[in-house]
Amino acid sequence: MSKTRNLALGLTGLFLLTTACATTTGAPAGAGDRALPKVVLLGDSVAAGEALPLAAAFEASGVEFQSLASDGGGNVVGPFAEEQWEELPGKLRSAAPGVVVYQITSYDWGSPQEQQAAYDRLLTTVTGIGAKLVFVTMPPIKPDDFYAPHVAELERAPEAARAVAAGSAGRAGVLDAGEVWGSTYQQIKDGKPDRSDDGIHTCPQGAARFSNWLLGELAEQYPGFTPADPQTWANTGWAADTRFKGC
Repeated sequence: MSKTRNLALGLTGLFLLTTACATTTGAPAGAGDRALPKVVLLGDSVAAGEALPLAAAFEASGVEFQSLASDGGGNVVGPFAEEQWEELPGKLRSAAPGVVVYQITSYDWGSPQEQQAAYDRLLTTVTGIGAKLVFVTMPPIKPDDFYAPHVAELERAPEAARAVAAGSAGRAGVLDAGEVWGSTYQQIKDGKPDRSDDGIHTCPQGAARFSNWLLGELAEQYPGFTPADPQTWANTGWAADTRFKGC
């Protein structure tokens, strides 16, 4: 049995132990008993790695999914955010999602006012195409010299997102992924690599645990949606992707 196959099979047992009990704030209203509509993921390279098992999980669950996460950016506030804004509205219109998941990025730098203004702008953009917005907190990182000056900004970004969600009249919500990642960077979990040794990205196990958690959270908001059993998507080849490094 290959190392990758063994890893993917090992993930399945971990999924069954994962619970979907993260805190939500202002969950999008109007879900009712509807099925989950098309989901689009926004974020940086961390989200792009998570998109690999997410794509497999959503496909197995019968839900359309598209990742617009991008390497070295994907942020709506902070460095190069304006370049992102030049293309983001058009990309979202073309994707035609019903739910937009924005995982707060490692580049969401700025003052509280700048962060909240950017998240308000994202909310306006998303609701303008008839979709709901779900913010998801980013995994805690082990900051290097590049990130160290911005740790405080990243730590307060979820607060800005919650402020936007609280004033959104149910059009936006915030999911706290601390249930998946904990409060500090942890490279090894349950004896296996969970996060990359670069201190930022995820390994297949972590990305898969996150995917299982996120589908569970969305199922709570959309009771007509039933996530597929992880065994149907854990061993479909995504874990061998070269994106996963330092694991």
